[in-house]
Amino acid sequence: MKSDNITISDIAEALGVSKTTVSRAISGKGRIGEVTRKRVLDYIEEHDYKPNVIARGLAQSKTFNLCVVMPGNYAIVDLPFFQEVIAGIQEIAGMNEYDILLCICQENDISNLERILHNHKVDGVVLLRTFMKDLQIELLTERQVPFVTTGSTAYRKVKQVDNDHQSACRELTSILLMRQMKRIALLGGNESHVVTQNRYRGYVQAHEQAGIALDEEFVYMNLESRAFIDRAVENALEKGADCILCMDDAICGQVLRKLRQEHVKVPQDVKVASFYNSSVLENNIPSITSLTFDARELGMEACKNLLAQIDGEKVPERTLLSYEVVLKESTK
Repeated sequence: MKSDNITISDIAEALGVSKTTVSRAISGKGRIGEVTRKRVLDYIEEHDYKPNVIARGLAQSKTFNLCVVMPGNYAIVDLPFFQEVIAGIQEIAGMNEYDILLCICQENDISNLERILHNHKVDGVVLLRTFMKDLQIELLTERQVPFVTTGSTAYRKVKQVDNDHQSACRELTSILLMRQMKRIALLGGNESHVVTQNRYRGYVQAHEQAGIALDEEFVYMNLESRAFIDRAVENALEKGADCILCMDDAICGQVLRKLRQEHVKVPQDVKVASFYNSSVLENNIPSITSLTFDARELGMEACKNLLAQIDGEKVPERTLLSYEVVLKESTK
């Protein structure tokens, strides 16, 4: 008999036991003698039996699905990052015979996630973005569903896997300050995103460590449109900024566009650097000083963490991954 055609009923009939006994042997749960368990498992191994996902799910009280929650308000330039993270999650999930269910949630509307949890469609959840006030985290904690964030959060007892944004941004800012750039304008995005706060803290800490007073007039936040970024660049140049430090690649791309439009030369007239590198900046001339993170590794580590939680294993509350500071022509 081909293993593809073997069912739990076939195994039960061949061994003269009940289907319940076979299910218990497969799942490792329920009362069953060790001799019988061994007979079942030996038969399964001999015939290379692989229960289908529905049968395994019923036997182990699992769906073998993981939910990946993407933010609904991401910018197009953020998509390559999320794709790499999801690819990392998929790689580990696939190795463990799990499938991915993608869910889109707005910051203040988590109804899609609520429906998935209500219908018991997944065994665990990966959150791709965290917020200062995070309805996703509150819901998952209340429902006691295993989950992990690919980003930091101030919520207690939440499993987090993140790049060390604060240390990375502190190091890059410190290097710029040591290179005699004293008026560094910081252009950032949505302040409700935890990653924005962590990057800002790194910028502040670098000034503190260098003993240089931070001028808050050089900090521009919540720049979520081209018009806002253009005004911030104009204002920073008027105030004599010697460097424009961008919190991410999307903002940096818009800054470079504005500088070209105004015929401002980089790095001769003003230096430029980014707290995040991506394909958006790769082909820019001059090349852009930036921080590099491995988004795929982030997804892989998050998935490993979640699967360990699902299996009842202890995992660290916070895992921080490495980064690289890449110094290029834009800050020479």
